[in-house]
Amino acid sequence: MEGTSPKFTVKDAGGVKWKVKMGVEARPETAATRIVWSVGYYANEDYFLPEIQVQGLPAHLHRGQKLVGPNGAIQNVRLKREDDKKKGTWEWQNSPFDGTREFNGLRVMMALINNWDLKDDNNGVYDINGQTVYLVSDLGASFGCPGRCWPTTHAKGDPEEYSESKFIKKSTPEAVSFEAPGRPGFLRLGDPKEYMMRVHLEWIGENIPRADAKWIGSLLARLSPDQLRDAFRAAGYQSQDIDEFAQVLTSRIAELNSL
Repeated sequence: MEGTSPKFTVKDAGGVKWKVKMGVEARPETAATRIVWSVGYYANEDYFLPEIQVQGLPAHLHRGQKLVGPNGAIQNVRLKREDDKKKGTWEWQNSPFDGTREFNGLRVMMALINNWDLKDDNNGVYDINGQTVYLVSDLGASFGCPGRCWPTTHAKGDPEEYSESKFIKKSTPEAVSFEAPGRPGFLRLGDPKEYMMRVHLEWIGENIPRADAKWIGSLLARLSPDQLRDAFRAAGYQSQDIDEFAQVLTSRIAELNSL
């Protein structure tokens, strides 16, 4: 019942549990998990499907009813494997990895994909095969504006907004600051609590040691153009959008490596 996108849990024919996410975040989140995973970070196991058929749905869902077609047909969904047990959440400001190169690299990765919704609630602590694993468990607000924007559909999975957004905000010999997560527009002042919460997230993309930003750039540079496109192909994007997203990523990776 929580979060922006409507979700529910299903079992497939083999008894594997999946969380179905409907709506605008399904495509960008599927691509984002692959980019984050590709440089060594843990990520949820996500898949995009253009259509699924669900049996046994309630007659009326609390959320997302308009997205369900006849006989339980649902289009454009993200499936997340639910086998791993979530133990809780972790905080950006109290991370056990604070100050490490890997933690700073993760901050850069969030800016790279324009993931602006970096609330602590979107971070998960999981038990995977007896090992405690920390990851960003919701990457749906990616590949659009660097922050909340209007209309809201442009804030996630919008190749034009992603292409036009600025990546590096400021660079000094010691540190780099990024545009994402960006400050919400002044229209958000109508909700002061939301506005201030977003303002307090800006530090995640700021004052990252230059050497750490360049380090994560060197890992990203190992990805081929085809591998970058594959991340968006897996998310069900059309060819033109795939090429545009991949071009922006290639350009941003080059910026990191030129620091």
